[in-house]
Amino acid sequence: MIALARFRIAAYVRSHRAFQPLIGLLVLLGILYAGPVPSGAELGAMADSAAILIPVFAWAARGLLDGEPDEQRMIAITAVGRAEATAGIVAAWIFNSGLAAISFAALVLRLSDGPSTAAVLAGVGLHLLAILAGTTLGALTSRPILSSPATSTLVLLLGYLAVLLLSMSGLPWLTVPVMTWMREAHHGELLAHFPALAAWSLLWPVLGLAAYARLRRTRP
Repeated sequence: MIALARFRIAAYVRSHRAFQPLIGLLVLLGILYAGPVPSGAELGAMADSAAILIPVFAWAARGLLDGEPDEQRMIAITAVGRAEATAGIVAAWIFNSGLAAISFAALVLRLSDGPSTAAVLAGVGLHLLAILAGTTLGALTSRPILSSPATSTLVLLLGYLAVLLLSMSGLPWLTVPVMTWMREAHHGELLAHFPALAAWSLLWPVLGLAAYARLRRTRP
């Protein structure tokens, strides 16, 4: 499975499709960090970064999972069985981790003050949660699930919009609470609530990946 995940990442990079989310990420970073992050706003900036990057992670995951021809995917299923779907998720997660590392490095370089160790760990944790959420959204809108590129793109964008709207509604527990991440980080409450917030943020991506695995059993 690891070999298959490595092969998929290499194929994604060689196809040059990997540069699309990378360029989008660099443009986004140029906008976000045109100026330095003021002192005292380090954790808020980390939470904003994690929340805003979710659609970039979804875009990258969908592109990686879409890049493999149907015939090649069938060969992989024949060789490793349903672990083929897991290999795709692992490959997307690894690639998105690289994008997150670039983003986090750019953020650290723009900080006016050194953040505390607890703030850095919370920021890393939020980015890991964002990777998981974005990878899940990308997987659920990938070609094995939604064969139409137009429908896939529309569902991806509407899915992220739904995450934001539900986070701001009176029913934030229905989604990954990205607005809660940002609100609590900017109000200095994130560190105290981080364990419960992380568990809450894991729920929907785990359910989404379970749905993806179930759907992949019924279609190639």
